[in-house]
Amino acid sequence: MSQKTLADLNACSKDDFVAALANIFEYSPWIAEQAASARPFAGVTSLFEAMKAAVDRAAPELRLALIKAHPDLADKTQRAAGLTAESDAEQNSVGLDRLSDAEYQAFERVNNAYRSKFGFPYIVCVRRHTRDSILRDFERRLPNDVRSEMQRSIAEICRIAALRLDQLVAGDDRLHVQGRLSTHVLDTHSGKPAAGIRIELVELSELGLSRVVTRTITNSDGRTDQPLIGGRPVPIGRYELNFSVGRYFAARQVPMSDPPFLDQIPLRFAVSEPEGHLHVPLLVTPWSYATYRGS
Repeated sequence: MSQKTLADLNACSKDDFVAALANIFEYSPWIAEQAASARPFAGVTSLFEAMKAAVDRAAPELRLALIKAHPDLADKTQRAAGLTAESDAEQNSVGLDRLSDAEYQAFERVNNAYRSKFGFPYIVCVRRHTRDSILRDFERRLPNDVRSEMQRSIAEICRIAALRLDQLVAGDDRLHVQGRLSTHVLDTHSGKPAAGIRIELVELSELGLSRVVTRTITNSDGRTDQPLIGGRPVPIGRYELNFSVGRYFAARQVPMSDPPFLDQIPLRFAVSEPEGHLHVPLLVTPWSYATYRGS
């Protein structure tokens, strides 16, 4: 989607405004239509609040229609019929187009159980999750009553909409929808930042294949030029950071055993705050290492 400026949205016709924001809320242009009357907006935050207010004051049957406008997750039939470009990109971002057989069966089971109980699709902001955490969220929410799940569904729809709006509209302010994951390697043997260490970040999976999120190398400050994850939420889930320290110390001619006592250091950790800043540093010598939760 091509990015719009808030100034352009404030100045354009109502029809153009609605057309630009029609799918911020899935297949529900009536929300953009109602928000249009509140222009001009001072910021992206006030635009989002106006759209959210339209949802909050909508009649119960209209809110239910908004929920039902969303697709089931990982549903091959719905994909073949055609999702919105936004939904397709969101599901692909978490790997729902590349599920293992075990994962697909798990999603089919919980989708069917959820629809059978509540009569509408399970909705979650997938950009805030990994596949494992979505399945856990399914299980946590299945015991709820219909009223609670309708409220939860609307809250998740608003999270989805906030992320879509953040991607689409540029303004002086930003919605609080992005997180950051970073690292920093300190060579405590020589007492300086460790430059040139190869790092691999892997998203772990219980039922499917783990997948590499990024590969990078530390700079002269022992950090990475870009966050390991940035400019988006850091998905809830389990991860592993692999640090290639054996090659680093060998290049500096540090006396070591053969093979080296420490070659690859894997750090396993979990993310629970998608919009937060999680810092996972490594303090390392050829014979020891330590880490802690930074921020």
